[in-house]
Amino acid sequence: MKDLAYLNKFLYKYRWRFIPGIIFVIISNVFGVLPAQVVRVAFDLVTENIAIYRLYSGFHRQELIYDIFGSSLLLFGLMVLMLSLIRGLFLFLMRQTLILMSRHIEYDLKNTIYNHYQNLSLAFYRRHSTGDLMNRATEDVSRVRMYLGPGIMYSVNTIVLFVLVIYAMTTVNLRLALFSVLPLPVLAFSIYYVNSIINFRSEKIQQRLSALSSFIQETFSGIRVIKSYVRENFVRDSFAVESENYKTHSMALVRVQALFYPMMLLLIGISNVIIIYVGGVEVMKGTVTPGNIAEFIVYLNQLMFPVMALGWVTSLIQRAAASQKRINEFLKETPEIVSGNVMHQVKGEIRFNNVSFTYPDTGIQALKNVSFTARPGEMVAIIGRTGSGKSTIANLIMRMYDVTDGDIAIDGVTLPTLELNTYRSQVGFVPQEVFLFSDTIARNIAFSADKMDLPAVEQAAKDASVYQNIVEFDKGFDTMIGERGITLSGGQKQRVSIARAIFKQPQILILDDCLSAVDTKTEEEILNNMGSIMNNKTSIIIAHRISTIKNADQILVLDHGTIAERGTHESLMEQKGIYFDLYEKQLLEEQENES
Repeated sequence: MKDLAYLNKFLYKYRWRFIPGIIFVIISNVFGVLPAQVVRVAFDLVTENIAIYRLYSGFHRQELIYDIFGSSLLLFGLMVLMLSLIRGLFLFLMRQTLILMSRHIEYDLKNTIYNHYQNLSLAFYRRHSTGDLMNRATEDVSRVRMYLGPGIMYSVNTIVLFVLVIYAMTTVNLRLALFSVLPLPVLAFSIYYVNSIINFRSEKIQQRLSALSSFIQETFSGIRVIKSYVRENFVRDSFAVESENYKTHSMALVRVQALFYPMMLLLIGISNVIIIYVGGVEVMKGTVTPGNIAEFIVYLNQLMFPVMALGWVTSLIQRAAASQKRINEFLKETPEIVSGNVMHQVKGEIRFNNVSFTYPDTGIQALKNVSFTARPGEMVAIIGRTGSGKSTIANLIMRMYDVTDGDIAIDGVTLPTLELNTYRSQVGFVPQEVFLFSDTIARNIAFSADKMDLPAVEQAAKDASVYQNIVEFDKGFDTMIGERGITLSGGQKQRVSIARAIFKQPQILILDDCLSAVDTKTEEEILNNMGSIMNNKTSIIIAHRISTIKNADQILVLDHGTIAERGTHESLMEQKGIYFDLYEKQLLEEQENES
């Protein structure tokens, strides 16, 4: 239960639903126990009236006794009906408070998890699969809700009913009550033993469900590749293996849970036999009446549902505990990137001072003693072979990661001291892997704004040289983009992503190799537009093509995480080093393509 203790704050928050709900549970059970006492009185009355009726055999009084007897039974029947109706009313109120409370907590818990996810750093998402993240916020939360609603409701109901029934039994006949509850210790031990198995197997099921969700999510995201390589059968077989694994663990849990129901029936049946036998002996001794035996049987039948529910409730609690443990694991994760408190209006100077960086999850050193300064109004280009650390610089400027050594300063203010949201709101970033949301083109471009400004959206599209492509669609800017931008071509996706960054009107604009799918003519047009847009602002352009960056104010050539060369296009060509070799290779490739 220590994992479920996290939920106590929600129970306190909704205490004005929780406390009345518990009161309604108690009241409903009081009215649930009273009919047994009415049955006892009615049963004894029947026994006595039958004896009196026979005593007056042959007399006219016998008919009067019969009428009184019938009226009494009708009265007792109405009393039982009335008590049942009152109990039903409080059962309704019980569900209206406790079940609704669980839905409110489910809503709060999902929001808590989602907000916490958003605060976590990029490294967290590199360590965990999307399917696992989704499963903890959906399936796990649903299981926790079952504990907060039906779990708590039936647990309290079971405890209250047990207390009331056992108290009522002991007030009638202690010896008979002791014999009636004789199987309960066996029941308690069985539940304890089976629950330990349920808890272990529930955790295994949740792990397999997360793996299955991740597999499905990844398969649907990569469906184009799967179809291109004709791997549908392979993926189908892999899915069958994952499903079989999940089914195996689920069946193992179900087999254990299946022990509960027959165990309950067996123990309740034994209790009934004990009551009838011991009760019969007590009736012959004269210590109890036949009505008491009927009362005990009613009590025992009333215990039947709670005892059977006990297995289900304990299973709910164990599965909820396993789910909450998984949720707590992520809620205990702290973001590696902690926001500073300096509110700064960015002018655009970026200074790297002996920056080194090693990825925490892989241990790969991406940068070694990198130093450079980008001033406002400058276009700084970064080029290098694959894996040289270009994208790492972009991530560090955006403060997706913190540097391992050295420091980064923005306008002379060290990056970790800046208030993160304020800083990022002034930086435009077009990542290497373009991501578009399943929404209209206009909303994707205006993603950084709360309100739609269509003229600004159109202007951003023109600056990104994608306006003409958009207006050619039937619905223009209202065209819906499929998941991950599947509706658009690679070049269109890149340009829409650039338009999204331009719309933001950033002081610093970072383009991380986002012109690779654009032809050279369109690329030149975009870069010319950028020149006027980013006047007195800083541009960081990461590219593979030299044609993209040859007009940059400063070019940094990265090699194995270090700056091997730096300068303008002309000065680097004169050095005849790595940059010159890259230029020669690309020039040769272009000539071969033309021929």
